[in-house]
Amino acid sequence: MFTLTAFADPLDCVQNQAIAVRNLRKIFDGTVAVDGIDFSVGFGQIVGLLGGNGAGKTTTLAMLLGLLEPTSGAIHLLGRDLQTERAQIAPQINFSSPYVDLPNRLTVRQNLTVYGHLYGVPHLDRRIAELSEQLQITTLLDRRHGSLSAGQRTRASLAKSLLNRPRLLLLDEPTASLDPDTADWVRTLLLDYRRTEGAAILMASHNMVEVERMCDDVIVMKQGKIVDQGAPHDLIATYGHGNLEEVFLDIARNP
Repeated sequence: MFTLTAFADPLDCVQNQAIAVRNLRKIFDGTVAVDGIDFSVGFGQIVGLLGGNGAGKTTTLAMLLGLLEPTSGAIHLLGRDLQTERAQIAPQINFSSPYVDLPNRLTVRQNLTVYGHLYGVPHLDRRIAELSEQLQITTLLDRRHGSLSAGQRTRASLAKSLLNRPRLLLLDEPTASLDPDTADWVRTLLLDYRRTEGAAILMASHNMVEVERMCDDVIVMKQGKIVDQGAPHDLIATYGHGNLEEVFLDIARNP
């Protein structure tokens, strides 16, 4: 039995939210992928988006990025309506996923330069150098992206996602393919970025240890619906388990 957290109307305070979603729905050829979900993410928050394969996480992220048009519902990002003000929103958000490659024929430096110009990043060379040092990719800058290992590509993609100092950062499996040590300092970097920039981060992840460590709040999806939401420690207590992974398995395996 699921306990559904009571949600405030996310658009009541839309100006104070990085993300405010109401009654969001997406149907593909008669199949409901996202089924009328409501949620919000405040500035300075890191929120985890959890669910098994087919739960609706990727579709939700794609709608937030404007890559898919919702069947119905409303999305406000940074206090603006995504449908009518996308051009004003785009320079202030960014995205990273190990499953969406940067152009493989370009070097890492060339990729970062192209995206930096698209985002209008000032002092771009300085920003690339700063991020390259932080993410330990300085020695990779002049290598073609296609020649990199999976972990190196993940770090290059994260550098791209931070180029414009986004106020809203959307992440899909941010530490995929990284060794434990590198993954740990990437998590620390993201936590520091949230703290110093006051940015909001929405991250989809199957790494429950990562989510438990990083996230202020967790949204759990199943079959296109939000079935529970809350701080990781609250969900662990509510379900009577020892950690978030056990909570996830409980929700995934029970009707």
